[in-house]
Amino acid sequence: MTAVTVIGVPTDLGANMRGANIGPSAIRIAGLHEKLKMLGCSIEERGDIVVPLREMLSQAEVDVKHRVAIKDICQKLSSEVYNALKAGRKPIVLGGDHSIAMGTISGVSRYVKDERSNLGLIWVDAHADMNTPESTHTGNIHGMPLSTLLGQGFPDLVSIDGFSPKVRPHNVALIGIRTLDSEEKELCRKSGVRYFTMREIDERGMAAVMKEAITVATNGTLGFHVSFDLDGIDPIYAPGVSTPVTGGVSYREAHLMLEMMADTKKLMSMEFVELNPMCDIEHKTAGLVVDLVQSALGKSIV
Repeated sequence: MTAVTVIGVPTDLGANMRGANIGPSAIRIAGLHEKLKMLGCSIEERGDIVVPLREMLSQAEVDVKHRVAIKDICQKLSSEVYNALKAGRKPIVLGGDHSIAMGTISGVSRYVKDERSNLGLIWVDAHADMNTPESTHTGNIHGMPLSTLLGQGFPDLVSIDGFSPKVRPHNVALIGIRTLDSEEKELCRKSGVRYFTMREIDERGMAAVMKEAITVATNGTLGFHVSFDLDGIDPIYAPGVSTPVTGGVSYREAHLMLEMMADTKKLMSMEFVELNPMCDIEHKTAGLVVDLVQSALGKSIV
């Protein structure tokens, strides 16, 4: 029996577009608990991290793109994730915009550090999320979490949990990218991260890409975390995102990715982010998240 801990992070403070803060509720309403029970999971529901209303934040906080609030949210999330892992449970984090990854992965990395090991990371996204304060065009924090976790960015965010980096670049696989800012392209090329563009996926096939990505994420690590931005999937299958980009991962490719991760028995934790129910069509994307979680937990066709 798999023991899981469900943690919601209802925030859209890292983005300009509103709506990702409703994501955790939409995923639960789409039947997450019911489907987890069907898989025989032992479920601990931790509810949602307390997130301040955007309308109640000061102008000074708005001017720094809500960075103080985001750090506080991520610190709380890190503690929840760490405590779940210490209790022998697999965290399932429901976003929220992708800035929350700084909290989730900090908590997993802290746990792995206690075990005197290293963490692997598989990051699924249309975007690289590797902007820095110097390269960003928008200043939005949800475009910076991966670079922050690698040790580059605002010092207050880099230093969450008191150590940095949270993951080594050669243990990071970035899958599905197809739209990057001009300066971000150079950051990505120089990062040491193994990235797989949609072109490479088209040429090689998802199975071959995933075999290599898993090798990257498990090489000298205790296990790996998957940070799954739903805009990594083509909007034909996942319309309910704030920043849709055509030409993404297909429905079956998304499931294959997570099925292959489950097969390794090395998947320690997961998060699904950037679901925006305001943009969804007939709850299609929320339902897809529930299905993807099941694949990540080992649901098989036969």
